[in-house]
Amino acid sequence: MEQKDVGLRFQGGRLLAVGDIHGCHELLLRLLAEVRPRPDDRLIFLGDYIDRGRDSRQVIETLLELRKRLPATVFLRGNHEQMLLDYLDGHERLLFLANGGATTLASYRHRGVPQIPQSHRDFFRALPCLHREAGFIFVHAGLRPGIPVAEQREEDLLWIRQEFIASDEDFGATVVFGHTPQTAPLLRTGRIGLDTGAVYGGLLSCCDVLSGRTWSVG
Repeated sequence: MEQKDVGLRFQGGRLLAVGDIHGCHELLLRLLAEVRPRPDDRLIFLGDYIDRGRDSRQVIETLLELRKRLPATVFLRGNHEQMLLDYLDGHERLLFLANGGATTLASYRHRGVPQIPQSHRDFFRALPCLHREAGFIFVHAGLRPGIPVAEQREEDLLWIRQEFIASDEDFGATVVFGHTPQTAPLLRTGRIGLDTGAVYGGLLSCCDVLSGRTWSVG
């Protein structure tokens, strides 16, 4: 299981998590303008930057520029990034196309042919599936109950839904996740859910998990 673990202590300002973007570039710009991340903040994106929304390429370009300005930013892998990687490797190509991948390829089209820059491919391949920091576990979809965090399967980290959300299991840290759309940020004991359905006409949301403050645009 690929993960990034920087320990339990956070030395900085805000610990900011951002939910699923899905190619909604305008909403991403608006959210960043409201949150105004600073160099002493840690910014963590929970995956699903691409597919369904029309501006996947622009989203990735903005994220890469953001990383130059805020190099400590963490970008996690979502199931849609995994489907793209599988597509590029020649696996499950119809699955990717049927789940919004055709729109992503259209955003990369140049002279009628999709051309994904190497810098974007490198970005997708380097994405970890899990990040731990300051008593929080950040992951795209969730964790499977009954299994230690270190033994979680990548498939569950990227795809699990109700088995995780319906469980009150204590994983030893608050789990911050996206993947399953909510009408508003979900904040409950042990769970923070931040997919608020941006690409479905809902919101794009960010939470400072240390204070519980949220921002949403839509």
